[in-house]
Amino acid sequence: MTSLSLPLTISNKKRAISVSTQLMNDLIFTILQWNWHTILIGASFLCFLLVAKYIGKKNNKFFWVPAIAPLISVVLSTFFVFITRADKQGVEIVNHIEKGINPSSVHDIYFSGEYLGKGFKIGVTAGMIALTEAIAIGRTFASMKDYQLDGNREMVALGTMNVVGSMTSCYVATGSFSRSAVNYMAGCQTAVSNIVMSVVVFLTLQFLTPLFKYTPNAILAAIIISAVISLVDYQAAILIWKIDKFDFIACMGAFFGVVFISVEIGLLIAVSISFAKILLQVTRPRTAILGKIPRTTVYRNIEQYPEASKIPGVMIVRVDSAIYFSNSNYVKERILRWLTDEEAVKGDYHTRIQFLIVEMSPVTDIDTSGIQAFEELHRSLEKRSVQLVLANPGSAVTDKLYTSNFANIIGQDKIFLTVAEAVAYCSPKLDVNP
Repeated sequence: MTSLSLPLTISNKKRAISVSTQLMNDLIFTILQWNWHTILIGASFLCFLLVAKYIGKKNNKFFWVPAIAPLISVVLSTFFVFITRADKQGVEIVNHIEKGINPSSVHDIYFSGEYLGKGFKIGVTAGMIALTEAIAIGRTFASMKDYQLDGNREMVALGTMNVVGSMTSCYVATGSFSRSAVNYMAGCQTAVSNIVMSVVVFLTLQFLTPLFKYTPNAILAAIIISAVISLVDYQAAILIWKIDKFDFIACMGAFFGVVFISVEIGLLIAVSISFAKILLQVTRPRTAILGKIPRTTVYRNIEQYPEASKIPGVMIVRVDSAIYFSNSNYVKERILRWLTDEEAVKGDYHTRIQFLIVEMSPVTDIDTSGIQAFEELHRSLEKRSVQLVLANPGSAVTDKLYTSNFANIIGQDKIFLTVAEAVAYCSPKLDVNP
């Protein structure tokens, strides 16, 4: 045994050392690839943009400073790169940009052929992602500027934009997070800013694109970072952590997904985590044992109100969710488990459990599987000589209980408006067993 384990241990150590060495080599190689010219340009103009934004916030008279700061940054950085030829020192630049706008491509649109099915699938997927991204971005800025977002109008706008864009070979477009952030930082208030921006972009494409040849990519990144950095609300993240850990995980998933991969992946991660949370809540609804608040006829969760006392011989359970096929079996098993636990501590009561009252006011709906689960619960309780009583079911639930004949199975006289009435019904019927 020892002779075999020793070579394996040495082999594992060598493998670990080899992996560590490779990682260090990759890290050193990556660091050596850094270009200090690019870092200097990006960091310098990022500081300039942040200072300009700070000046605009501190003094309203200088509101124009953060508005023109991005333009000044582009002009100055382009000029510096041109006169120093920093592009030959490894600074990546925009380089050549085609002048003009795309010609009409209506004649290239076909509604038949072998690529129609593939195009339809890609279009549906891209449309869903684009709509999700646009709505998410729109809601972010709507909450910041306190206005309402109409999802229908957003869909019409996106659809119209992409239909018209397809006639000039444009790629699928959606609400841009970076452009929206820059627009917000510049102080734009209405949709007229988009019209002005469109005109400026059109004129730029027609006449000014050669001037951007030496614009460094670092300055574009600095503009986006300076615009987006104000949207990072760490205090909100801390508040989310305090309120709901699951929401915090979704928040961090979206954040790191957007930062390290893309907006689409970030949204997908957040939606997936949120969907998992919903599934967990639906399949595992909250349930509680109720007790009577002293000197009242109010019954509340005994964990939330320690002073609430249990009724001897009666167990009162509340289900805090609609009962569907996804959680009906869990609800039934949970109630039976509680009943078993209560019977195990029989010494705390004067009598054994003879009545089970299910408080159903939070149960907004119930389906066939839920009713079947209650029928199984009723049969299990009969074997234990425990009677099932329902309290305060909603109108929709009551209709289904009568339609399914379950109300007649347990007895219509065992369905009550309140828990207090149900307890009053059960108390005189208890068999006292010291």
